[in-house]
Amino acid sequence: MRDIKLEKSWKELLRSVLEQPYMAELRSFLDREEKSGKTIYPKNSDIFAALNLTPFDQVKVVILGQDPYHGPNQAHGLCFSVKPGVKTPPSLVNIFKELNSDLGITPPTNGCLDAWGRQGVLLLNNVLTVEDGKAGSHHLKGWEPFTDKIIELLNEKKENLVFILWGSPAQKKAQKVDPQKHFIIKSVHPSPLSSYRGFFGSKPFSQANGYLQSKGIQPIDWSLS
Repeated sequence: MRDIKLEKSWKELLRSVLEQPYMAELRSFLDREEKSGKTIYPKNSDIFAALNLTPFDQVKVVILGQDPYHGPNQAHGLCFSVKPGVKTPPSLVNIFKELNSDLGITPPTNGCLDAWGRQGVLLLNNVLTVEDGKAGSHHLKGWEPFTDKIIELLNEKKENLVFILWGSPAQKKAQKVDPQKHFIIKSVHPSPLSSYRGFFGSKPFSQANGYLQSKGIQPIDWSLS
């Protein structure tokens, strides 16, 4: 976890957090894992990609995920996203299906969500690293309080954000977000295991844009073409 750059607005806001003992323990854990020969995703330079792509002042929408993808070449620091050339994962396929149903946007040819991040959609995972082939392997190593603090800062210091919370873990993660200050969209997770129980037809993208426009905020262009 050496030589990792963090965008200046987030670095300033998170300075005291980065100095906490649990973060030092997390860095030591990741260094030990790498030295032991384990493969960790995403690569170091992508661990903070969500924050680096979407500075604090630019955040309009927050989408919460859980773990990075744990297969080769998949994770690149944005929840649900994969780089061009990587097969689109099933949950993201369903997100694109709902995007098409909701806004008539043709599913893109790849699963890279960078364009959302550049427009103010913070694509934040609960845990920011994972061991190759082992889902959930970096739970309770220090990432959870770090990402809790990010949500706390967004809730307290900003107004009129949209929080898109897919599945109970995301909803629990953001349970302290103030619904008087922000707009919260909830549904089941887009996973094939749950998507037909209320994800399809939930219209999160048009809901988000409708709220932003009602507050005089430029909506998100959700197309990825």
